[in-house]
Amino acid sequence: MLILASASPRRREILKQAGMDFEVMVSDIEEKADPSLSPSELVVCLARQKAENVFQRAGGKTVVAADTVVALEGKILGKPKDEKNAFEMLKALSGKTHEVFTGVCVIKDGKSQSFFERTEVDFYPLSDEDISSYIATGEPMDKAGAYGIQGKGCTLVKAVRGDFYNVVGLPIAKLSRLLK
Repeated sequence: MLILASASPRRREILKQAGMDFEVMVSDIEEKADPSLSPSELVVCLARQKAENVFQRAGGKTVVAADTVVALEGKILGKPKDEKNAFEMLKALSGKTHEVFTGVCVIKDGKSQSFFERTEVDFYPLSDEDISSYIATGEPMDKAGAYGIQGKGCTLVKAVRGDFYNVVGLPIAKLSRLLK
């Protein structure tokens, strides 16, 4: 039995699609990371913290934790604080290429293994009206970079180079190979 150390409905859906048997046990730590870390280092650090926290309560079961961020020109865009912040993020992403990083940590038999995945995403140019209409759906508010590629946010995306599921929040192909 696998333990997913995440409250993310998107990660649960990806594991279900992959046919994995799992249960959810959410980490209760306050995420802390050195602000000087690169996006790839940050997501691995946070995933490791979550996995270690849950492993202590998981009764020896295999634990998988993940953390995802959006980076534009090296600057990390987390989840928006409010609609104004979401607007600013989407305006910044408009017509540009950004990167999505997901860090994954697996603790199996007491041994920890971590990796990150990086995917490039191109956005179409967005008008203020496009952005406001998208924000009005409520979808951007709990997502890194203020968009969900698997939802209505798919209409913002011009191209994806790399693992699509990484952008959703869990690079499942790479994870499944690590679990084998």
